[in-house]
Amino acid sequence: MTNNTPLPILYSFRRCPFAMRARMALYSSRQAYVLREVLLRDKPDAMLRLSTKGTVPVLHLPDGQVIDESLDVMRWALARNDPQGWLNPPVDEMNKLIAICDTDFKTHLDRYKYATRYDDNDPLEHRRAGERFIQDLDARLGATAYLFGEHKTLADIAIAPFVRQFALADWDWFFATPHVNAQRWLSAFIASAPFTAVMDKYDPWSPGDADTLITAPHNQT
Repeated sequence: MTNNTPLPILYSFRRCPFAMRARMALYSSRQAYVLREVLLRDKPDAMLRLSTKGTVPVLHLPDGQVIDESLDVMRWALARNDPQGWLNPPVDEMNKLIAICDTDFKTHLDRYKYATRYDDNDPLEHRRAGERFIQDLDARLGATAYLFGEHKTLADIAIAPFVRQFALADWDWFFATPHVNAQRWLSAFIASAPFTAVMDKYDPWSPGDADTLITAPHNQT
C-alpha cells in the first residue's frame, strides 16, 4: 500500500488517552485507516502542517478534511457506522460527563500522575480531587454495568482511558479503594477487544515509510 491510498490517515500516539479513544471508535466502526504513530517530542512536519495544535489524534480524510479533536474523530467514525450503538441517547448527559472528564478530572490527573511537571504541586491533593470523579463514576456503576445503562456508550469509551491513566499512577492504591464498581468497569475495559486491539505497538512513522494499514474484524466484543 502507498501513501496515495484513499483511506483516512490517523496521526496517533499509542499511550495518549485522547488518541486511544479515537482509535477505539475507528475500530468499533470497522473503519480502515492508515496509522502514523508519532513521537510527541518529535512531531512530524506532515502532521503539523495539517494541525498547528501539535496534539494527537489528527485524522486526515481523503477529501482533505482534517479532524483534530478526539471526540470529533469518534463522532465522525460512529456516524458512519455504529454497530454497537455507542451513540445511543442520552447524548446531552453523556456530553456533560465527558466534559467533566476532559476538563476538571484531566487537570487533577495530570497534576497527580505527572507531578514533577508542575511547580508548587501537591500530587496527593490532586489525587483526592480526582478521586471525587471516580466516586461519581462508581455511584453510577453501582446500578448498571456501564455509565449509561447495560451497554457501552460513547461516554464509557471516552472516559475509561483517562481513568486507566489515573489508576496507573498507583495501581495498588486504586484497587485498594472502596470504588469496586469503577474497578470492575475499568478491568472490563482493559480486557475488552476494542482496547486490546488498538494497543498494538508500532514504530514511529517517518516520511517515506511504508503505510501501516489498520483494519477491524467484523465480530467484536
